[in-house]
Amino acid sequence: MKILTGNDLATGDVVWWTGSGWSRHVEDAADVGDQGEAIAHAEEGARRVNSPYVIDGEQSDSGPRPAHIKDRVRALGPTVRPDLTLKPADPDAANRVL
Repeated sequence: MKILTGNDLATGDVVWWTGSGWSRHVEDAADVGDQGEAIAHAEEGARRVNSPYVIDGEQSDSGPRPAHIKDRVRALGPTVRPDLTLKPADPDAANRVL
């Protein structure tokens, strides 16, 4: 599985390609297969996302997740302050994460 990630151009938030747009929640990520680089190029050119790149992902019970620890940290937020961690699909998380 390949998933596409980057940073939202306006906010700097880590975002994940859903197949039709971007989400702050990794479990919304879509498998981009061999189209990831083309999507990244188009989205960066449209100025919707900064520095998008394709990563290896794996399917879990709660949806896709990054295969590498670096991107797992990007997906979930800070590791030293559990109160700041982005909770998957938590609609109020944006209000708690600055």
